[in-house]
Amino acid sequence: MPIQKLYAGVKLRDIRTRLHLTQKDFAEKLGVSLPYLSQMENNHRPISTTVVLALASEFGLDVTELSAGDSERMVADMREALADPVFTDAPPPLADLRLAASNAPAFARAFLELHRSYRQSQERLASLDEALGRDGGASVASPWEEVRDFFHYCDNYIDAVDRAAERFVRDQDPEDAARSRLSANGITVREATSDTLRRYDAAQAQITLSAHADRATKRFQLLHQIALLYFDDLLEATLDLARFQSDEARAIAKIGMANYFAGAALMPYGAFQDAARETRHDLETLSHRFGASIEQVAHRLSTMQRPGAKGVPFFFVRVDQAGTITKRHSATRLQFARFGGACPLWNVHRAFETPGRFLRQLAETPDGVRYFCLAREVSKRGAAFHAPVRRFAIGLGCEIRHADALVYADGMEMGAAQAFEPIGISCRICERRNCHQRSVPPLEHGLTVEHNQRGLLPYQISD
Repeated sequence: MPIQKLYAGVKLRDIRTRLHLTQKDFAEKLGVSLPYLSQMENNHRPISTTVVLALASEFGLDVTELSAGDSERMVADMREALADPVFTDAPPPLADLRLAASNAPAFARAFLELHRSYRQSQERLASLDEALGRDGGASVASPWEEVRDFFHYCDNYIDAVDRAAERFVRDQDPEDAARSRLSANGITVREATSDTLRRYDAAQAQITLSAHADRATKRFQLLHQIALLYFDDLLEATLDLARFQSDEARAIAKIGMANYFAGAALMPYGAFQDAARETRHDLETLSHRFGASIEQVAHRLSTMQRPGAKGVPFFFVRVDQAGTITKRHSATRLQFARFGGACPLWNVHRAFETPGRFLRQLAETPDGVRYFCLAREVSKRGAAFHAPVRRFAIGLGCEIRHADALVYADGMEMGAAQAFEPIGISCRICERRNCHQRSVPPLEHGLTVEHNQRGLLPYQISD
């Protein structure tokens, strides 16, 4: 596969601005001419290896900051948005989308926000009887989607909250640290038979945890309450920076922030990263060592993106039995569909057939990038015979070049091209022509229908 040139002019300009340097001073320190720097900042030239090395040696910068992760995410999101039937003309070429994402990221985000608002309006019109019962007719972004996109474009890493959680634990057992802080403030913790996982009674200075919950859940909920009680100023300041459009979105995001703190305290960054490397990312061993669930460990692995100390870039996803994505994040080039489910050829859907077992898969996306994928079914059982069981499947994976760092990749034929299964993002934007699981035609291509001939599909995809 040809090496992709690095165009990161916006990020290079941000770094210069952050260092309070003029273009002339910055060019001198990087050992390049002023016109050459100007061309790189405007994406007329790729960033050279010499500049990358100079950034690391001269300024001690983590050069992974120049990665095109945000741009790739926006390109994937724009491709999916442009596959909407409202865009009747042929979509812009991929090169144009990449230019927009790298040269004008604010414009790209505004376009995505506009398309999301359009979808919201269409959904309201499609259910007019419901819409007539609401106040006003303005299209407002779904609070849930707004929060999801906030974490998505933060690379699922919130530095201030992550470091605060790590300082709070300070080499202690997280549960002991939480109980000690609560006790010092006169707050008691008790367990009760209840379907409510956690309840805090300020008047009684008491936290009640469900006796039915497993240990990992109790520890997580206790640390969640610690975040709300003692780190509220930090959470609120972080939320202020996000500038959510509605009170509902801010309230949902606060839960997400407290959850983030709980996960970061349960699995402190430095200690967890060392353990992950030592165990070669063995989820079960990490689960036992940190007193966390398999899902919590997998999710935490996807957040290890601290500048200067990044871990393996993972994608993480959780789907329900209908294939709906309920959690998603990717620090890799693989991006998930913003609307609808994931590719049916992906092993995460097969995990429901083998509860309690890890499924491994070598996969390749239409852009030629290869991945190692891990999937497992996770059940959240009730406390009684008639209580409902919530079933999900989680997926965790990385690009194949990082697979050796995972114990699960042992014995896989990573050098055999035929071992990689073809997967996509969404049928609407997938370019594969002969997929036996395709549910709808790709919206970026025309169709040819032959009445007297039938292949895998009742149509052929044309250029």
